[in-house]
Amino acid sequence: MPGGSPVPELARSLRPRHVTMISIGGIIGAGLFVGSSVAIAATGPLVIVSYALTGLLVLIVMRCLGEMAVSRPDIRSFTDFARAGFGHWAGFTVGWLYWYFWVIVIPVEAIAGAIILQQWFPAVPTLAIGFGLMAMMTAVNLMSTRSYGEFEFWFASIKVAAIIVFIALCASFLFGAMGPHQGTLQMWADHGGLFPKGPLAIVSAITTVFFSMMGAEIATIAAVESPDPAGAVAKMVSAVVWRILMFYLGSIALIVSIVPWDKVPSGVSPFVIALSDIKIPYAAPIMSAIILTAVLSCLNSSFYVVSRVLFVLAAHGDAPRALVKLNARHVPARAVLIGSVAGALGIIAHDLAPSAVFAFLVNASGALIVVIYMVICAAQIRLRYARERAGLGLPPLRIWLFPWTSYGAIAAMALVLLAMASNEAMASEFWASTVSIVLALIAFFVFRRKVPAVAKMDPRQ
Repeated sequence: MPGGSPVPELARSLRPRHVTMISIGGIIGAGLFVGSSVAIAATGPLVIVSYALTGLLVLIVMRCLGEMAVSRPDIRSFTDFARAGFGHWAGFTVGWLYWYFWVIVIPVEAIAGAIILQQWFPAVPTLAIGFGLMAMMTAVNLMSTRSYGEFEFWFASIKVAAIIVFIALCASFLFGAMGPHQGTLQMWADHGGLFPKGPLAIVSAITTVFFSMMGAEIATIAAVESPDPAGAVAKMVSAVVWRILMFYLGSIALIVSIVPWDKVPSGVSPFVIALSDIKIPYAAPIMSAIILTAVLSCLNSSFYVVSRVLFVLAAHGDAPRALVKLNARHVPARAVLIGSVAGALGIIAHDLAPSAVFAFLVNASGALIVVIYMVICAAQIRLRYARERAGLGLPPLRIWLFPWTSYGAIAAMALVLLAMASNEAMASEFWASTVSIVLALIAFFVFRRKVPAVAKMDPRQ
């Protein structure tokens, strides 16, 4: 690492159960519990196909990450796969863009949690609740990596239990155990059939669905602080498809089988509507508590991600060297506090100018995760070819049908970006994100430091 002195080691205190539940928690969030209403309202009953196609795309990205993690265990950061594949400029740019994406998530989730809690405590201002949630998660992340893992384990466990109970209740209803049902096929016929918005709506909905399913890569960052990082990532990649099938496809399929698609307003949890339709008492407050758990889980993970990404950037000389300093619990405390300050500024910006400054900040991060995923898939292609040229054979864990699957994922994500640019509601996010990317590239050429060459194509290990 640049800078002369060695970089301190992060703690390896996360157990396999932590990494497993962190990967689940990264996938399941408010995007499923609430955001799915947007996709259902825009597509109709076959929104399940949109989720299946998007799930396949996310699985390919994670498989690419898994292959690189197993074949290059010397790489200890999600963003450093870009550095290994394309060089220092890619590590700098992707690292800062990924940090920016997640540092914007901090105030977004804090505000969302504050809005939910204010329904229960109307006398407390939203701003005060938001700062309280920020302070709580800052404290959790300053305590230790293990404390983050424990909180995320239980947050994710609650979400998993909620979805399993939801699937069981809805399946019982459909099989007639909880009263009469009109019949799914008849309900679809009465509300416009399978394609009420046309077959192309299934494809266009992928743009919306994609953002609700991102976040699984957080587990690759957390795996670095486990005893066997490569093994943890490989296990996570092998299981993610079943989580997507069970939690996303299963729950969405049951919702559109019980509730007419045109009775699901955008922004309202379809889970609440489905539970209310099958006469489950207190469905709304129960789901509000579960959605709050999902929000806090994402807030907790956001603090963790921004601190670890900033730590890695500092270790490479892409951020102030002082940020590699760890506290007594092996936590990059300064990086955590920077995330906390940035989140607090975001909350204040939202409170003062919700339709101006804060809206621009959110829009400027909108398409970044798609671009980052594309770079990761491209890096996997380059690293695999480098490995083959070195005569090292196939990696233990590998992407299917290489290189066509990787190229197909890149092309599909390029189409997602094109759809954003041509969609009136999302065009502002696309162009604002483009500005962020250009600024990150300019920053590299302005502030880059002379560092030892990174072994970007080294296929060893």
